[in-house]
Amino acid sequence: MIKSIFGLTKEPFNRSDLTLLPQQKQISEIVKIHSQQGGFSVVIGEPGVGKSVLREHIEALNKERDITVVSCARTLHTYLQILYQLADSFKIEVPEKQLEKELIQNAFNHIRERKTLYILIDEAHLLNMQVLRKLRLLFEQFPKKHNLILFGQRDLLYYLSMNVNKDIKSRITYSADIKPLNDDDLERYIIKELETVRLGINTFDNAAVELIIRSSQGNLRLCRNLCYGSLIEACRETKKIVTISHVNNVLVQPHWRSHEELIKQQVA
Repeated sequence: MIKSIFGLTKEPFNRSDLTLLPQQKQISEIVKIHSQQGGFSVVIGEPGVGKSVLREHIEALNKERDITVVSCARTLHTYLQILYQLADSFKIEVPEKQLEKELIQNAFNHIRERKTLYILIDEAHLLNMQVLRKLRLLFEQFPKKHNLILFGQRDLLYYLSMNVNKDIKSRITYSADIKPLNDDDLERYIIKELETVRLGINTFDNAAVELIIRSSQGNLRLCRNLCYGSLIEACRETKKIVTISHVNNVLVQPHWRSHEELIKQQVA
């Protein structure tokens, strides 16, 4: 709908086009440096601030000749099931008894090919700490030219700060907290998304942009979803300018309403 109304070849605010913001780009560059000496990195942040975009950017590095990326996203599984996920990323099939040995051997094979190895674990705050401890012991046997990167919410650092887990925390070589964006950053993000698909920066009028930024509260995912939803509302009316009324049509949807507002609505 958006492409046909605006005459575009691709849509703005589309997750298929990953562009790192300055904060994410800085983390990515530092992570690359730590990968040269057996890094153990932790990237935390609230949901929607940009962890997934950063993780997917690093996963995309797997296309380069000198980089191998293996990842695990289903972190509520047991240690063995996580190993199977990693083995699947390495594209190896071995019996359970040889799984750890084969993962280590495969890692050394990649390093002999002069490749840098990234091991990504998403939603790491959901990991059982005993599982994480086993993974840490496993990766200590990996060759030095790799980086284990944990992506998770702030609870992850809370768990690692407990006395019983200090053996894990003391091995962290780099950590980063992805902060919510400020208003200027969000506005630049909106403008850049519009310019990428060759839409004018006046596609959203000033009042619409102000309301989007205020409602997003620094959350990149909320900003993207609100912009996309507002564009759809404008297209439904065959309008090429997104106004504050289109943004409000999205904000009245239940999932955008605050908990307190919903309670007041039910009481009324």
